[in-house]
Amino acid sequence: MKEERAIDLVIIGAGAAGLTASIYAVRAKLDTIVLENEIVGGQIKNSYSVENFPGFDVISGDELASKMENHALKLGVDINEFGYIKSVKLTDEEKIIETDDVIYKAKAVIIATGAKPRELPVPEEKDLHGKVIHYCELCDGALYDGKDIVVVGGGNSAIEAATYLTRYAKSITIVHQFDTLQAEKSDQDELFKHKNVNVIWNSEIRNVVGDNKIEKIIIENVKTGEKSDIHSDGIFVYIGYVPKADIVKDYVTLNKWGYIEADENMGTNVKGVFVAGDVRDKKIRQLTTAVSDGTIAALNAEKYISGGR
Repeated sequence: MKEERAIDLVIIGAGAAGLTASIYAVRAKLDTIVLENEIVGGQIKNSYSVENFPGFDVISGDELASKMENHALKLGVDINEFGYIKSVKLTDEEKIIETDDVIYKAKAVIIATGAKPRELPVPEEKDLHGKVIHYCELCDGALYDGKDIVVVGGGNSAIEAATYLTRYAKSITIVHQFDTLQAEKSDQDELFKHKNVNVIWNSEIRNVVGDNKIEKIIIENVKTGEKSDIHSDGIFVYIGYVPKADIVKDYVTLNKWGYIEADENMGTNVKGVFVAGDVRDKKIRQLTTAVSDGTIAALNAEKYISGGR
């Protein structure tokens, strides 16, 4: 028989939103646990440099995530890293979260599961994932010292990654589906200080030919339909994110893109179930907005538990 534990609040996810929520929850004297299927810190961990978080001119994402985690731990937050969630039941009447070891019966739940990188839409992705197709420059960039790299995307994540990869790559080719970059101008300026960077505009990758190494990459110009081959040793992909809401999709309302809908109090359609961070339906997804969401969700969860809603 699994242990059954009655608890005030279960927070699902230990990224910036979840950790912030946990800090507020514990300070409000709520019996709280944070369940994280993967690594504490979420997407921040993969940011080489964070320059837009108040209080820090510049700080690595890994260091900032560690500071957030340590802050929570010092306050007594119970964080279950790699705490795999087997099932959930979220209704107005009950909130049950089952892990490998424990069945939690919570008064309130905050969903802060975040999002994951959108995969490169080519038939070969599954076979080449982690071999020559990558999604984390910090994790895999050093594998390409002195080699040629293709970076897919034109937003902040792509341009920041490309800048980081210049320390290793012999050359970097950015493949972007539009004719302008969407990244902040300061990040573009920093990237193009490097002479070994070029851009292929209005194009998308259609196929990656090769087994354990790339023989050729087939790209298509989305305006003309013309196909051509380019060569590279590795591909780093930054084409957006997919919300990680599968585990709760049977209970909370999602928008057409799979993000969880919520009101201004972070409340979902289920009483006592709140959402925070990148998994929430919203226009701006930044580190600071995740922290804001976590604050609002925790304060309203405490209000709900105490009977104020």
